[in-house]
Amino acid sequence: MQLSKEWYKEWFNTPFYHILYKHRDEQEAREFIHNLAKKLHFTAGQKALDLACGRGRHALHLWNEGLDVLGVDLSRQNIAYAKQLERPRLCFAVHDMRLPYDFEAFDYVFNLFTSFGYFESDDENYRVVDAIAKKLKPGGQAVIDFLNPVYVMAHLKEEEEKHEEGITFFIRRLIDNGFVVKCIRFHYEGQDFEFFERVRLFYLDDFQQFFRKAGLSLQNVWGDYALSDYEEKSSPRMVMHLKK
Repeated sequence: MQLSKEWYKEWFNTPFYHILYKHRDEQEAREFIHNLAKKLHFTAGQKALDLACGRGRHALHLWNEGLDVLGVDLSRQNIAYAKQLERPRLCFAVHDMRLPYDFEAFDYVFNLFTSFGYFESDDENYRVVDAIAKKLKPGGQAVIDFLNPVYVMAHLKEEEEKHEEGITFFIRRLIDNGFVVKCIRFHYEGQDFEFFERVRLFYLDDFQQFFRKAGLSLQNVWGDYALSDYEEKSSPRMVMHLKK
């Protein structure tokens, strides 16, 4: 299994990534952001950073809730697509989430839909948390939405096939040295393709160490997008609410 350390650059910049995940639940995303708006008490005109924003679907919902939103992502293709959504108070830029965004500070920083744990070393992954802390205004709030590793380990679906736009994607999942790895294989126009997703299985205690080091205080942990209470064994997500 030849897995690049920068798999996210290879996979996220292909059209196949968006074909495979074309049916992501827009209503779920809209309701998730609306639930966050009520919990965090969004005020019109507050500034928000959507860190690793992809094609901008959460950024748009944040904007609809009254925030001034900047979405950033490492993928130039994602940002080129997201720029179609731009309007007053909603814009997008290419940026590496390990680096602080130097131009302004934010009332909120969001890192959603398991956009964390991509990097090889704990130090690199910590740099994302440190960058979040540095981007926040004093008293600012952040949300990191991550998979619950306990739930993932218990419910791992090892093999799956998906059929999208005439392509059959063969998906295999495994746990390898503290990472959950997804291998995606398919055949297209006479050529075989293989891509990977690889996410470090950080537990809540691991995040707590990162947060303390970065000067962030954990306020709440929710277990799903309805913001139900987190239960280690049964919650699919760890939606972590932080304050600087």
